[in-house]
Amino acid sequence: MSPEDLQKLVTLEMPFGKHQGTPIADLPGNYLAWFAREGFPKGEIGRLLRLMHEIDHNGLADLLTPLRQP
Repeated sequence: MSPEDLQKLVTLEMPFGKHQGTPIADLPGNYLAWFAREGFPKGEIGRLLRLMHEIDHNGLADLLTPLRQP
């Protein structure tokens, strides 16, 4: 995990699916858990979804608050 990855979580939007257009950091926990069960996509989006799942699962989402644009 790098600072750049954390910034991407709050700025990069989900590119497909039910939550298309939603910032990765704002995806619901049950959606992230579904990916954890069914498999994360390949590439950067999968890596970031995996990271967000870990953050959400461990109750650390508040760490991203300072990175959000006002």
